[in-house]
Amino acid sequence: MTPLDVDSLRTRFPALGRTLNGRPVAYLDGPGGTQVPDSVIDAMTGMLRAGVSNLHGGFASSDLADATLDGARRAVADLFGADPEEIVFGQNMTSLTFSLSRALARTWQAGDEIVVTRLDHDANISPWRLAAADRNAAVRVADFDPETGMLDVEHLESLLTPRTRLVAVTMASNALGSMPPLRRIIAAAHEAGALVAVDAVHGTPHRTVDVRGLDCDVLTASAYKFFGPHTGVQFIRSDLLDAAEAYRVAPAPAAGPGKWESGTQSFESLAGLTAAVDYLAGLGTGEGRRPRLLDAMGRIAAHEADLAGRFLRGAAGIGGLRVYGVRDPELLEWRTPTFAVSVAGRHPDEVAAILAARGIFTWSGHYYAVEAMRHLGVLDEGGLVRIGFVHYTTRNEVDRVLDDLAAIAAGSLGQVS
Repeated sequence: MTPLDVDSLRTRFPALGRTLNGRPVAYLDGPGGTQVPDSVIDAMTGMLRAGVSNLHGGFASSDLADATLDGARRAVADLFGADPEEIVFGQNMTSLTFSLSRALARTWQAGDEIVVTRLDHDANISPWRLAAADRNAAVRVADFDPETGMLDVEHLESLLTPRTRLVAVTMASNALGSMPPLRRIIAAAHEAGALVAVDAVHGTPHRTVDVRGLDCDVLTASAYKFFGPHTGVQFIRSDLLDAAEAYRVAPAPAAGPGKWESGTQSFESLAGLTAAVDYLAGLGTGEGRRPRLLDAMGRIAAHEADLAGRFLRGAAGIGGLRVYGVRDPELLEWRTPTFAVSVAGRHPDEVAAILAARGIFTWSGHYYAVEAMRHLGVLDEGGLVRIGFVHYTTRNEVDRVLDDLAAIAAGSLGQVS
């Protein structure tokens, strides 16, 4: 496998040239949103410059909207390994999940059950909990091992009963980077007669998404986490998409993905979404977009594994620095290059502020992984600092954050004035 040419691809991202106080900025906040390549910017501005109208008008600018929507469906279908008619667009993953949860809950009854996990982002917990409460259904919660950050699959399986209607599970934890064994979980849920909704927001930038291989029923992501604009994308298995009753306005389509798409979509965002998928495909080789994407994601995973191993080995030598989740560099297949850390004696907000002043952008707090932080016992202490690498991250940026964390832990970098 040919390695990524990181230096070359970085020139495609205008934001990566930013400096702060004479230092190059290191965007290590990828789990909260990635930067976009020039082709995404050009696609979005090009759409607005060309002039676009609403769908199905039968004139040129409306035809452009139709073509843009259709092209975006095909692009995401290639990214997910799905059919274009199984792809739904919305404002973001959260709004799409709220909409779907209400619709699916229409078939639930008192005494039915759903399963969520403490490892998940709250956008894959609260929508289901609220929908269950509306129908007097019970909510079961699967735990994870606070030492390894890995989901306790046996515990999840023990929660499944003939009354289980849905299992909501993450492809990868946005807080700890942990990646549960989805195929095993999905198979067990289906054996119990339950649907499975996968949150792939954090997993999509780092690994190949294959809805057919996973055999999931629903999979949702947000394009701004995989180098695109702020648009939500959702796969709904074709028979479920057609059978479930969507909340929609009367003139909306009664069938197909359009029945799930509330109001007018952002056509400039859909143009940028297609450009983002094409950018990723351009990092790979092969005949056709899906084969190129598969090759590209393999290269991305290899580069990120190198970065993750470098970070873990360096972090192990820093006294006072604790890394949560999978810490063994030999187990990188079970994590993304996203690290939740703490520095002894320092509040997470203080650590993040010191790094930010030095041009290293990270997050602190709970980053909506509320149940995970509570389970780790750090929620009331301000959460943790999250450091996330993506495919445009360099080894030098990994070394920079390690050096600064070591200095913060040693007390030689103090409070920002």
